[in-house]
Amino acid sequence: MIRVNKISDSILVSDYINGSEASLSILINRHQQRLFSFIYSKVQSKDVTEDIFQDTFIKVIRTLKKGKYNEEGKFLPWVMRIAHNLVIDYFRKNNRMPNFKNTDEFDIFSVLGDGSLNAEKQLIQEQIYSDVRELINELPDEQKEVLLMRMYKDMSFKEISENTGVSINTALGRMRYALINMRKLIEKHKIILVN
Repeated sequence: MIRVNKISDSILVSDYINGSEASLSILINRHQQRLFSFIYSKVQSKDVTEDIFQDTFIKVIRTLKKGKYNEEGKFLPWVMRIAHNLVIDYFRKNNRMPNFKNTDEFDIFSVLGDGSLNAEKQLIQEQIYSDVRELINELPDEQKEVLLMRMYKDMSFKEISENTGVSINTALGRMRYALINMRKLIEKHKIILVN
């Protein structure tokens, strides 16, 4: 009998795709502790960790069944990335509304944080920056160029016009279309840009 520990993740994934349900059980058992610990370290709740853990493997199963898994023998990092994204989704959904004490003397300043990022907010912010970078990369080159000059280099439209060799109106138009296209991409990819 072949020892289970000797079978590589990629062979187990391949076997599962070809109909062996037992292969998935081996994969889950093999990585369960590490994945569970990773999720728990982020959410600090056993119930939420269990939910995200299950959601992770539901997503893994769906992806494998659709044949959309990109092999490369990196099963665990791929599963961890799915879990990481689900943790971020959890924080985004549950941290939209600020917490405040409901008293007669409601103070708007009670909802403002001290400005320092705790671990979960930092995680969400990093994902938002990553999402925005990916969205920008999907824009046509002229729009991307104007958006980067305006938003990241803080250039005026006059400076952009001089640097790109187009009129100010053309630069303004490209910026407008860049923002319209980014909104469309956000809707298309169902990205939540909320910190």
